[in-house]
Amino acid sequence: MNIDDIYPSLNDLKKRAKRRLPYFAWEYLDSATGVEDQKNRNRVELDKILFETRILKGEYTPNQETTFLGKTYTHPFGVAPVGMSGMIWPGAEYILAKGCASTKIPYCLSAVATVTPEMVSSSIGDMGWMQLYPPTDPNVRRDMLRRAKDAGFHTLVLTVDVPAPSRRERQRRAQLTIPPKITPKMLWETATHPSWAFGTALHGQPRLRFAEGYVKAKGNTSSTAHPGYIIRGKPDWNYLSELRNEWDGHIIVKGVTSSHDASRLKDAGADAVWVSNHSGRQFDGGQSSIETLPEIRKAVGNDFPLIFDSGIEGGLDILRAIALGANFVMLGRAFHYALAALGKKGFEQMAFILSDDINTNMYQMGIKELSQSSDRLIKRD
Repeated sequence: MNIDDIYPSLNDLKKRAKRRLPYFAWEYLDSATGVEDQKNRNRVELDKILFETRILKGEYTPNQETTFLGKTYTHPFGVAPVGMSGMIWPGAEYILAKGCASTKIPYCLSAVATVTPEMVSSSIGDMGWMQLYPPTDPNVRRDMLRRAKDAGFHTLVLTVDVPAPSRRERQRRAQLTIPPKITPKMLWETATHPSWAFGTALHGQPRLRFAEGYVKAKGNTSSTAHPGYIIRGKPDWNYLSELRNEWDGHIIVKGVTSSHDASRLKDAGADAVWVSNHSGRQFDGGQSSIETLPEIRKAVGNDFPLIFDSGIEGGLDILRAIALGANFVMLGRAFHYALAALGKKGFEQMAFILSDDINTNMYQMGIKELSQSSDRLIKRD
């Protein structure tokens, strides 16, 4: 049977992923912070964005090819950075890097992934973006940048919306530590999820290999206290200026929800702004990302590159973000649900779901180019 007939949507993949993952891994992937109002708002507000459909447009093929920061990608979406990716599914970083290289869409490796940039260097092709949590020590920062560049990563993503650990209550209830601490409960959960356990045995216990190279963690660990946090600082605007002088490629600043900040980042030399509320994982009291997007677009002007994430679950959501001002869309959770559901085949199925859904909705809207999606928006008071 065709796999698309069994798992035609992200929700189908999520259901299978939940069955195949140990409880602690599922809670890490699926949870947000607080009572998860912001995570839910991301979904609710996306659903409010509606389009007109048009008929009798004749024969044509929708064009998904997208040029972003001077590089052409097959689709208007890519894989966002997810910390401890290899804990969610063994070998996740390798699968995603190879899948993105083959599909010609960007893969953004997290600085707190379970692999180092060098480990996936041969897998990324020319699709590699490197995410950076800002180290306090400038020597550590410069060495991380050097290693990322030498490994073939051409675009740097500075994440700025994690000034301190969030509580992430669901992770705490799951007694998750990073790196994972072996307990009787964890052993039982591992033993009762054999596919995950076998893969983890092959790849080794998930660790923050990149960050561990710069620090020896001391004291107790928790779900939000680990080597990645220990080396991480609290950057100011001068930090971006220093980074601009040290990295000779494009710099994207991720975690922006304020039009004022976006405008200032543009003036400060950022090559693009990534509109994101960390999918509700950091702060529960803010707007949905999609609500902030139009004002940010207005603040930076029509030609400045914007990326969007948070709450995206399908091709229609991608079109919604593009219609409101995004040039590109990134997804983190979605691809990891897919890996947990189907392993290596999960990437291909998730990419197909997104691209096919984009095509289907472009046909319904009667548009050939992604940029025309804004012409079909139903205006609301």
